[in-house]
Parts: sequence; structure tokens; C-alpha cells
Amino acid sequence: MSFAWLVLHNVWAKKVRSMLTALAVAVGVLTVVSLGVVTDSIRTTASGVLELAEAEFVVAQEGIGVLDSALTETQLDMVRELPGVDNAVGVLLNTSELGDDYPLLIQIGVRPEDVRPMGVRISAGQEFDADAEDEVMVGIRLAQDLELTPGDSLEIDGEQRTVVGVFNTGSEFGDGAVMFPLVSFQAEQMVPAGLSLFFVQTSGGVAVSEVQQTVEESSPLLTAIRDLVEFGQSDPGFELITAIDQAAMIIAIGIGALVVMNTMLLSLVERYREFGVIRALGWSRRRLVGLVLGEAMVIASVGAGVGVGLGFLTVWILSNLPDLLGVLEPIYEPWIFGRALITAIAVTVLGVMYPALRAARLSPQEAMRRE
Repeated sequence: MSFAWLVLHNVWAKKVRSMLTALAVAVGVLTVVSLGVVTDSIRTTASGVLELAEAEFVVAQEGIGVLDSALTETQLDMVRELPGVDNAVGVLLNTSELGDDYPLLIQIGVRPEDVRPMGVRISAGQEFDADAEDEVMVGIRLAQDLELTPGDSLEIDGEQRTVVGVFNTGSEFGDGAVMFPLVSFQAEQMVPAGLSLFFVQTSGGVAVSEVQQTVEESSPLLTAIRDLVEFGQSDPGFELITAIDQAAMIIAIGIGALVVMNTMLLSLVERYREFGVIRALGWSRRRLVGLVLGEAMVIASVGAGVGVGLGFLTVWILSNLPDLLGVLEPIYEPWIFGRALITAIAVTVLGVMYPALRAARLSPQEAMRRE
């Protein structure tokens, strides 16, 4: 009888105990997988705004979510004059919906002369006129999904708009957006001279980090964002989401470990005679601890698999809720599976260590008497 066979036999022989322990592990893994995927997916979706234009970094309002950022054309002129800044394009952002397929439609107000400097390519048609009130350009993905071509009409927020062009940004986020002439869009949103973000291109030979620092030092109201990490740090909402995600992981591990410990302690009481016989046969304390840990790790593996499956199911259900369609696009990064494995191991090791050590300290005589 091999050691591995004995481990598997013991797990199978105590089906109810094994299932309860695996369930505790699965709940912990379910929590960290679903929250991890949701947090990462929402952050990635929202940070897609950074890819709307070809720029070294984006300038937004300090301490405010990127989509809620409120800047002015006066600030844009100031940024354009800073050392190391080659060009800066200001845009005004808004969100709306366009039927069930596009519950989150990004609207971008931009001057027609700034479209090409942003790195946006016109795939069909042309740019809108600067003072047009009913002309728009649509992203190539949106145009393909809705079968739109230049000259077609598109209803947005109850108003009929004429599609004059189709643009391509090279990013999935931007290619599902709609562009409006900035001046008319500012009037429509009732923010004259208002902007949301500046896309900044730096001069050749200048360190981007130095220009970022120059921008932030020029005004306490501005923050320069270069990548996803800085995006998360600049948005209080995402800092809160990340903190909740981390706290939930710690709580899930703690609660799961307590459940595992309770189940294994009950198992210890049931198996006093078994452990006494094993010790009487000459097993060392270390080997007995290895037996208990081996059983727990087999159960943890099953619980981890079940938890990951339930996590995927939970995320799929959430992503198909009407309020989250288009907002939550599940992204399954490798680190999420790594964190699931860490959770399963942590829950199991923390929960089983005390019962395993108690079992190892039993003498054969004491085990026989307790039984």
C-alpha cells in the first residue's frame, strides 16, 4: 500500500467530510476569482480611454475619475506651452447608450483639425465640419456592427445625426465610439470651453516622465497618466475597488481556513484510534502530519477546481446583467488563476495545520484511550 494510495483512500472513505472541506475551499476561490476578474475587467474597460489617441500620456483632473474629469481650454493652452510638450489635443467625453448592443457608448467631442494629429485614421468619408450640429463620425467597429456608412443616419440621445465618416483608432475601445464636433458638443453638454482630457505628445529626446512631472507641477489640479497602473492610482473609485478586492481575499481565506479547521478537528476526533494504530506501527510524527496535509491538499485541489468553475459562472452571469452589458468585459489574466491557487493552498494549510499537529502529538496509548 503506497502513501499516495492511502491518502486518496482516506479522502474517498470520508466523503461527507471531504465535500465539506472542499466546499469551504471552493467558496474562498470563488470569491477571489470572481472579484479579481470583475475588478480587472472594469479597470481595463475604463482605462481604454487612454488608447483613444496616439499620445505619450493623458492629462486629467486630479483626484477625479477620468470619465468625470473637468478641464478647460485655458488649461489646455497652458499645457501646450510647457517645456517638452510637442502637442496636446483636448477632448470632451460623455457616455450614453445605443440600444441593447451598446449600453455604454463613448461620445468624444474633438476639433476636426485635431483628429489626424491624435493618430485617428479616416477609413471612409471625411471629418465633420467644425461648426456642424448634426454631423458625427463613428468608429469602425461600431460602423461594422450597425452596418453604417457615410451618409447614413444614426439616432443618438433622441437626435438624428448624419454619419459623415468612419474612423479607426486601432483600439477596440475607441473603435466603438462616436466623435462629435467639439464646439457643438460643448454647447449640447452645456460646458462652454469645457474639456475632459488632454492627449499629450512630447518632443523628441525628452524623457516622458520629466514632462509628466512638469505638467503636474504646473498646476495642482492636473494629473498625468501614462499607463494602467497610474490610471488606477489616479482614480479614487478604482483605488476603492482594489482595496475591497484585497480585503475580500483576506476575509475569504480567513473564513475558509476556520471552516476547514473546524471540519478537520471533527475528523481528528473520529480518527483517534486510526492515528493511534498508525503511530503504533512505527509512523513518525512527520509522516503522520504529511498524511493529514496530503489529504487536505487533494481536497483543496478539488475545491479549487470547483471554485474556479463557479467563479467563471458568476462572472458570466454578472457580465450579462443589463446594467453591466458593455461595461464588464471579462478578462481572464494568468495572475487570477495563480491567486486562486494561492487562496486554495492558504485556506487548506492554515485550516489543517493545527489539527495535523494535534494528531502528531498523540501517543498510541492516549489515542486508544480516547477512542
